[in-house]
Amino acid sequence: MLKHRGFPGRLPSTDYQFVIRRANHKGGATKIIRRERYKDRAKADLRADEGFLKALWDHFGEEPFERGNLDAGRLSWLFGREVVPAEDPFDPASYEAMLKIDVARARASFPAVFETPAEDAWDDEDDFYDDEDDE
Repeated sequence: MLKHRGFPGRLPSTDYQFVIRRANHKGGATKIIRRERYKDRAKADLRADEGFLKALWDHFGEEPFERGNLDAGRLSWLFGREVVPAEDPFDPASYEAMLKIDVARARASFPAVFETPAEDAWDDEDDFYDDEDDE
């Protein structure tokens, strides 16, 4: 099982897990399924989905990625919509399964993930601390 170094372990200040520590050698990898996201889901769950998608986008971008140690439960909330198989045939119960972000659907579902940070408000020419003003 590939461990994605540098990938966040969970959503900060919560118990929403993003990765697993070790492979399940007895039963194999947990199967990734498409979970229905109903409109009455808790705000915290939606924040976890958005945080996980942001972590995927920051770490992998548009490139296909191996499932590895990514949490199957968290992937299942996005699977079939924002995260899709990157190979055919796809084995949903394999740690080596390749996935990718469907950027168009992800942008529609979670636009905040793809917003670029606002440009720096300070203009290089307008230096706040100007030595000439000290006199």
